[in-house]
Amino acid sequence: MYFRLSDSAALRSWKNLELALYIRGVPYAQPLTRREADALLLCDGEHDLEVDDTLLELAARRIVVSCEKGDRPSAWSARRVYDIPCFPRMNLMITGRCNYNCLHCFNAADNAPLMTEWSFGELCDLFDQARDCGIHSLTLTGGEPMAHPDFLRILREIHRRDMFVEELNTNGYYLTPEILDEMKEIGCRPLMKISFDGLGFHDWMRNRKGAEQRTLDAMKLCIAQGFPVKSQTQVHRKNVQSMLPTARVLNDMGVREMRIIRTTEVPRWVLNAGDACLGMDEYYETMLDLAGEYLASGMGMVIDIWQFLRLYPSRGCYSMVPVACPEGEYRDTLPACRGNRAMVAVTSSGEIVPCIQVSGTLQQAGISFGNLHRTPLKDLLMSGPYLDNICTTVGDVRKGNSKCGSCRWFEACAGGCRAMGFLYSGERKDFLGEDLTKCRFFEHGWVGKVREALSRWTNLSIIPD
Repeated sequence: MYFRLSDSAALRSWKNLELALYIRGVPYAQPLTRREADALLLCDGEHDLEVDDTLLELAARRIVVSCEKGDRPSAWSARRVYDIPCFPRMNLMITGRCNYNCLHCFNAADNAPLMTEWSFGELCDLFDQARDCGIHSLTLTGGEPMAHPDFLRILREIHRRDMFVEELNTNGYYLTPEILDEMKEIGCRPLMKISFDGLGFHDWMRNRKGAEQRTLDAMKLCIAQGFPVKSQTQVHRKNVQSMLPTARVLNDMGVREMRIIRTTEVPRWVLNAGDACLGMDEYYETMLDLAGEYLASGMGMVIDIWQFLRLYPSRGCYSMVPVACPEGEYRDTLPACRGNRAMVAVTSSGEIVPCIQVSGTLQQAGISFGNLHRTPLKDLLMSGPYLDNICTTVGDVRKGNSKCGSCRWFEACAGGCRAMGFLYSGERKDFLGEDLTKCRFFEHGWVGKVREALSRWTNLSIIPD
């Protein structure tokens, strides 16, 4: 019988991944067993194959389909080979412009509005480069990405190249039924990550009267139109008491997940809010109280408490975010940041950065890892300071930081968050600094405090005592 790859599957090879599979709508490339790889290389409509268990399994998973001789895979499905490491995702700031001027914007080095923006033509060229590097999915962010005058055309260009928009970071202001209908017509149904900073506080944080109701209406609209919604909620001393009432409103609305983010000491927030940042022990204490109340509340929405806890109330369990490697999972060769190792981050000025959340801090420090207006994407992914940084391993962190190297908890935290390590690195200004948030978590006994406070629920983060 003759087989070919289905139109929903594509074979890909990179320098560090011999053969993998992309599935439409799934961001990461899936590694293949040797038997699967050998079988798929022959599923080209030209080889007469004897049907075995491997082929039957691939057909059942709709990775291959039977076909007539000569019926070859589509241009997208056919194997492509890239001479760079695998980067399946891109986090792209298409514009720095925003209709709000938020007090805590991590993209900015001061209070001046960001005005940098990719032109439509520049973006089309960048999408060509991304496709030719094997990038499969994009997160669009800003600024406010929907403020870009060519927003819908941009979505069409991404999907026209057989890539897709996985997530859209937005304040929700521009969302309308008409725009959502056009997105569905394009085939674009991303996770809508909508910023909402607490009942009674959102207008202040976003520097815009009426923003709170506008945002809640946008969330309701997305849910009604079948788009998944995740709330991105800043927490600080001014609004911490609003978190549980806010969670109840979002849960009742049908929001899939609430991410509560400790507003961090980035340049603009410090300028505007002074000491409003929660100290780390203060943050852990107030969020642990919130976690216990929330898990006991009967609500079902997942809550991700930044750098601290993930709560799964419907399953009656939680995990500790600082425990990056539960018992038995640590290896020196793990990427120092597993998320950003798989995602190229690009700012509205064309800077390629290890982490989009420190773009303003990098700008203030005068640090550049390369700019896509001057250097092709492939060149930056083949060699140079960006690749060196993004390929840093936890073993490199252990060797490059004496405190981390001697810490009894290192194999649990795996060096923590590299962006936080950079933010707190002082004069050092590299990504090998210790993540003081994780130091505080382990050194101040929060592992035990969490276990005790949440003893009624199952702990998924098992580490040696």
